[in-house]
Amino acid sequence: MRTGQKPYSQTRALWAITRASFKAIFANPSAIIFSILFPIIFVLIFGAFSSGGGVSYRIALTKEADTTDFFYKGLLKIPGVKIVTYTDPAALRKDLIKGKLTAVLDIVKSTDSIGKPHYKVSIQSTTASSNTIYSFVPALDLVKLQLEKALNDQHETFVEIEEPQIEVVRKYRPIDFILPGQLGFSILFSTLFGIAFTFFNLREQLVLKRFYASPVKKINILIGVGLSRLFFQLLSVVVLLLFGHYAMNFTLQNGVFTFFELLLITILMLFLLMGVGLIFSSIVKSDTSIPLLINLFGFPQMMLSGTFFPIEVFPKWLQEVCRVLPLTQYNDAARKISFEGLSILDCWREIGILGIWMAIIYFIAVKVLKWE
Repeated sequence: MRTGQKPYSQTRALWAITRASFKAIFANPSAIIFSILFPIIFVLIFGAFSSGGGVSYRIALTKEADTTDFFYKGLLKIPGVKIVTYTDPAALRKDLIKGKLTAVLDIVKSTDSIGKPHYKVSIQSTTASSNTIYSFVPALDLVKLQLEKALNDQHETFVEIEEPQIEVVRKYRPIDFILPGQLGFSILFSTLFGIAFTFFNLREQLVLKRFYASPVKKINILIGVGLSRLFFQLLSVVVLLLFGHYAMNFTLQNGVFTFFELLLITILMLFLLMGVGLIFSSIVKSDTSIPLLINLFGFPQMMLSGTFFPIEVFPKWLQEVCRVLPLTQYNDAARKISFEGLSILDCWREIGILGIWMAIIYFIAVKVLKWE
């Protein structure tokens, strides 16, 4: 070491390396997204679930049910009870058949000649709710005992809880909910990754530019690449549907007709996702940014579109957001077609929303699509 020269500082070197490495982390947007933003998103989503543990009871009341007196107030005190209001009797019926409702109650209050109150409670349920109805009835009996004890000093109260009328319906198995969600989850990510990376690589390798300079029409180039991805994804959907039906008893209500209608709604969703993939492949400057955009688009839908659990677990305001997402439309339509046996034409609402999304997506794709 020369005279007068300052000794080499290992501490300063360590600090410089640490600072440079820290800056490099924040220079990569995906690090921020995956390390900070996604955990926050998941906390917000799962934090929005209904609080409290134990069994939950979703109860509907008839229009004539008494909701002004003691028995109704006692009903609300049962842990896990949630009163659900329906304006459409058909929607109530569907949820009851699927087991989304524990029961429908009718509470009739009357008084005898000397003014003593009497309550008569009738219960309607289905075999689809067998996991909750048999624990709910004892809870009602407890409400009856507490009510009669509380009012004993004022006057004698009589509460009659009838035997539940449990209708035997076609069983709504977990696979009937899970498989359509898994189909949507599968085609969402595989299509986006496949299309985005394929078109990005074709552009970077100047293959698209050469195609563009040839007599081949641009639309044929897009259709050709898109059809190969379409056929591949449909093959995976066919395998999942057949496996689910024959190995796990997944419901195809109208047999082969339901099978082909599921393929039709899947084709519509695939065309939508191809447009999203084209947009991502055109706006990124490097292939490392593609997974970031796909996850930003896909993960919220994966969590909020009824893929793994019903959107009813979320607060009302969040449910309204869920209902406009494209994956929600696909999941809902697939479940209506497979289990409820509806025609694809009966899913006009879901198809309409998907159509609006598709128009927006392809309008953007036309504006941003790059050939070189």
